[in-house]
Parts: sequence; structure tokens; C-alpha cells
Amino acid sequence: MSKSKSGKSECVILLHGLGRTRYSLNKLASELRSDYDVINDTYPSRKHTIEELAKIAVGGALSKCLDNYSKVHFVTHSLGGILVRQYLSEHHLPKLGNVVMLGPPNQGSELVDFFNKSPFLERLFANINGPAGKQLSTAADSTPNALGDVDFPLGVIAGTRNFNFVYSKIMPSESDGKVTVSRSKVSGMSDHLVLPVDHTFMMRDRRVIKQIRIFLRQGRFDSD
Repeated sequence: MSKSKSGKSECVILLHGLGRTRYSLNKLASELRSDYDVINDTYPSRKHTIEELAKIAVGGALSKCLDNYSKVHFVTHSLGGILVRQYLSEHHLPKLGNVVMLGPPNQGSELVDFFNKSPFLERLFANINGPAGKQLSTAADSTPNALGDVDFPLGVIAGTRNFNFVYSKIMPSESDGKVTVSRSKVSGMSDHLVLPVDHTFMMRDRRVIKQIRIFLRQGRFDSD
């Protein structure tokens, strides 16, 4: 194994959500750099399918760090988690460490279902969110559901704060405003934690950051 320039032996790859950029994860990146080298890049989330984005975002990040570290971890927000699942469904990573997903639509999102109900809303959603957004429905054959169980160390953090009045009427159960708690889960995950945070800003919450650090170290959240 080559030695990293910083001398750190482990790396964390951060992957932002749909329509966001690396700047949404800057605070988290700064917090993690005391213990890890961090890769936090922007990828074109609204321009490609999930399959294509997995190659661009996950594959691109791995090409920068895989040879230099004993372990490579992932921390993702929203769509970023589905990209990791997609990539790992096709590639084996011997150096894979722990994975933390924040607000992942692991079973799709009812918001996508709502926008798919009419041709006008469907076109509007597609124009704003691109092809990957359209793939995140709750249908049995949607990309997240078709990926099946996970077989890697995964901790999921779901939120229960929904500040959008319209979305609160659409979501059928407790949610972070974009993803319901129940649909953030996926079979095979190691741990699942629910916190009173919203989808858009959960990655900046001090409680979330604390739990991320714990899971990266020990593969479990601290429920106390």
C-alpha cells in the first residue's frame, strides 16, 4: 500500500444529494479531516441516470484514493447513497470500510410518485431533477428497490423534521420532508437511527455529525 501524503491511513468519500454540490457537505468534510483524508467532489447529479452517475461519482472518487489507504469509507446524502449501492452491486471493494447514508431513498420516495401522477408534473419534475430523480419512485422495479439487499457495513440516519407544508401533506408517514423514515431502510443494513432533523440540512447538524464519526469508527451508532 502506498502512503498518503497526509500520513492518514483511511479515507472518507462524501457524496452529496440530488441537485446539490460539494459545498453542502463542506462542514462535514471539515469535521472529518481531523481523522481522515476526505474526498468531497461535485458530480452532475441532474444530467445522468443513476447507473451513469455511479460510475462518474463513485468510480471517479475511488480512482483518487483507492491505492493510498487501508480503508475507504463513504458518507452520503440522499441520492448519493443510491449511487454507492449501485456501484457496489457491480464492484467488489476489498478495502471498503463503513458506509453512512443520510436520508437515503433506499425504497424510493413518495414525492416522486406524486409528481409521476400527471404528465405535466412529471415533465416539471424531470426538468428540475433530471433522469436520476425519475428513477427514485417507490415502484417495485424502481432502481433503489431493484438493487435489493446490501451486503456491506451500513448505517442509515433518517430524519423526522418536515418544514415544507405542501410536502407534509404528500408524505404518508413520518419523514424528513423528502424521504419517509420507513423508506430510508434497506435489508442488510447494520444499524438505523432516527433523529429530529430535516432532509436539506441534516448533514450540518451536530448530532448527525457525532453519530457519523461513531459509526465510521465502530460500525454502530450510539443510541444512548
